[in-house]
Amino acid sequence: MLDDFLVRAALAAVGAALASAPLGVFVVWRRMAYFGDATSHAAILGVALALALSVPVFAGTLAVALVVAFGVARLSGRGFGADMVLGVAAHGALALGLVAASLLNGPRLNLEAYLFGDILAVSRMDLLVIWLGGAAVAALIGWRWQALLTSTISPDLAAASGLNPERERVILMLALALVVAVALKVVGALLIGALLVIPAAAARPLSSTPEQMLAGTATVGVVSALGGLWAAWTFDTPAGPSIVCASAALFALSSIFGRVTGARSV
Repeated sequence: MLDDFLVRAALAAVGAALASAPLGVFVVWRRMAYFGDATSHAAILGVALALALSVPVFAGTLAVALVVAFGVARLSGRGFGADMVLGVAAHGALALGLVAASLLNGPRLNLEAYLFGDILAVSRMDLLVIWLGGAAVAALIGWRWQALLTSTISPDLAAASGLNPERERVILMLALALVVAVALKVVGALLIGALLVIPAAAARPLSSTPEQMLAGTATVGVVSALGGLWAAWTFDTPAGPSIVCASAALFALSSIFGRVTGARSV
């Protein structure tokens, strides 16, 4: 079954969607969309460094994403505006990665595959990395679910309950770096932020509890992944952007439905 490249692509898309869902709900609740963009744009620098050092691309991407995530978190609020730090990190990391990629010896790096994804070229090893990475993200968020919820609602309440809000933020950054490394092959560095935000945003108008939003986010992500892949195969469009377009269409539908029904969201 895995010899069929379309089956591998579908499994990769579903795996990336499920990996993004647990983190996506917190990205939306905490308004971390630009933080996710800054971390994902750094993936290109991670790719270039990984190829230059002859280490796995997943390892290079994960390492650089972690460095950028923790660097942005450290600088924000220390005399620098959060939006300014995120802007510098997002554009600076992407530009530095593109320059580093152009300086690599040997055959030219196919930057388009890393910028917008190359899901149809997913290998069995890529599938293993995506699903293991997704399982790690799910386990991490599941382990700290209640603590993360409490610190998201109120850091002061979390501290009064004996929790450490800063530790929960570190856990979210670790999960974010893992998702960036996992989803790079599926939608590319420029669209990972959309994979995190749009399914969660689409599920929000239809959810009245955090658990419902998590389930809805996973459902929207999987439907978008398979629908976008079908559209890419049918209309010969890029797979990564097609998946994001499918997510955006579901977001529009859920927003209209939520307004018409007057549903209360979390």
